[in-house]
This record gives sequence, structure tokens and C-alpha cells, in this order.
Amino acid sequence: MQGMRVVFTKGPGTSYDIAVHRETGAALAPRNGPGGHPYLPHDLVHFLVEAEAGIELGVYGRLAAGDNGLFWPADPAERAKAARRRKSKRVQSSPQAKADMARSEELAGIAVPVWEVRHGQARELPAYVTAREIPSVVDRIVFRFDEYADRWHTLPVRGSLTLTW
Repeated sequence: MQGMRVVFTKGPGTSYDIAVHRETGAALAPRNGPGGHPYLPHDLVHFLVEAEAGIELGVYGRLAAGDNGLFWPADPAERAKAARRRKSKRVQSSPQAKADMARSEELAGIAVPVWEVRHGQARELPAYVTAREIPSVVDRIVFRFDEYADRWHTLPVRGSLTLTW
């Protein structure tokens, strides 16, 4: 699906909000991101990883297809329906969706430290990265990080970046 917009809005410190505007599924309420990184917010990392690696059923592919993921519908009636569905039956992910989510986490866990070392944010790669072969897609992902990291870091509080899925 094309046309989903994701808006990352900077908060104080390393906090941020994320809003998803999509064509399929219920309208979603914005939520707070986990924060923690002054250049590469966690949810922005996953967006860039999944887009560059062509991960179809990661966080953003699922959202674009109508899944709510970690978001709640903005409409209270839709939110109540979603809560009942979650409570009454746990939605099982397909094997492909589980594999795509694992791949997103794996690549994010490698690409962020690689970016940090290349940009002087860390002195060396963690052992879990140096102990493995780094996939070639990581260089492309790090290049994408380069496009957004300084833009994010220099945004004022309440400034936003909008990306299209």
C-alpha cells in the first residue's frame, strides 16, 4: 500500500510522538515513542530499516495494511472494538510476519551501532555485532540514517519529520 504518512514530532530531550495517517484501517491516535537516542529515534530507525530492506510485514507494512500494531484507534468506539478483539482472541501472526519483525529488529540492532561508530557517537561496535558478518543491506540502511539523523537532531521541540510509506 502506498500513501501512508508517518509523522515523527520531537519532544524535549530524546522523547518524541509518532502519528500514522493511512488509507486502510481505523484512524489511529498518536502515541509516544520510547525515545532514548538524540539522532535516531527508535521508531524512525524501524521505518528506515524496513523501507530500505524491503521488509513487507514489519511494523510499518502491517500498519499500512490496516493492522493497529502498538497504536489504538482514535475513535473511542473503534478503540473499544479493538480492545475486545485483542482480549477475546490473540491475533496470531503469520510465519512471514514473525520473520519480518525479527529481521527488522536484527537489522536495527546492527545498523544503529554501525552508524554510531561511523559518526563518532561510539568508539567500537558491541561484541554481538563484531561477532557476526554484517549484511550488505546495513550500508544502505546507514546511508538512510545519514539522511535523517542530523535533521532530527537539529529539529526544535515540536518540530516534525514526515515520511511516506
